[in-house]
Amino acid sequence: MVKAKYITMIVNNTKESVDYYRNILGFQVDSVYHPPGNTEITLMRGPSETMIELIQSSQFPTGLYSIGMDVDNLEETIKEIEEKGGKILMPPAATLVGRMTFTEDPNGVRIALIEHNMDYALKKEG
Repeated sequence: MVKAKYITMIVNNTKESVDYYRNILGFQVDSVYHPPGNTEITLMRGPSETMIELIQSSQFPTGLYSIGMDVDNLEETIKEIEEKGGKILMPPAATLVGRMTFTEDPNGVRIALIEHNMDYALKKEG
């Protein structure tokens, strides 16, 4: 099962973006991460389950980066997409919450497929 969960945007200024989504659209900050590489990731929760992921990073151009979708089983989802003629852009990779890969729609919109599973998640060094 695939379920739309969040939208990822690359922003120039996290504070300005957070202020806009909080004060204008009613989102609330859920969590903030500072992974290596001078990057800041802010997750904001809207009135429903949908979240916005704001990433301030010089590694990517500003704008829509991807649409995130939760999947129950990443391998099964990849197999099904490929059997139907879809393209997987990278091998599954560990994230802070599990594993992910990307597919792409016919217009070039990146879709992150994420399996939340702490058994696969990147472990924080500490």
